[in-house]
Amino acid sequence: MQPTDPCPCGTGESFARCCRPLVVGDRQADTAEELMRSRYSAYAAGNSEYLWRTWHPRTRPATLAPDTGIEWLGLEVVDVVAGGPDDDTGEVQFRAHYRDGRRTGTLHERSRFAVRARRWFYVDGDVD
Repeated sequence: MQPTDPCPCGTGESFARCCRPLVVGDRQADTAEELMRSRYSAYAAGNSEYLWRTWHPRTRPATLAPDTGIEWLGLEVVDVVAGGPDDDTGEVQFRAHYRDGRRTGTLHERSRFAVRARRWFYVDGDVD
């Protein structure tokens, strides 16, 4: 993914101005939604290292490998509960559209996030 490409998370900004600074470690997410969007962009780019690094240590798997057969097509944020700069926890409900071979689908999840050491982390989520 090139910095000038549109950001996969759907904000309309370029990747360089949106999620790339978070994915490459130039800055941290200010909100749970910003972290969720950057994690989606990392999935779209196949960056499992960022996904692992932003997963809460209490719930993350020992290793994480990208699913190279999936093409992420778009993201819709459905609902956000808390997760602001002054919060310790937050939830983001989203729909992520994908293609796996010839099959298309939608991942619908309500993700939970928490702040640890002044950084947002993905904790877990409920998939519909």
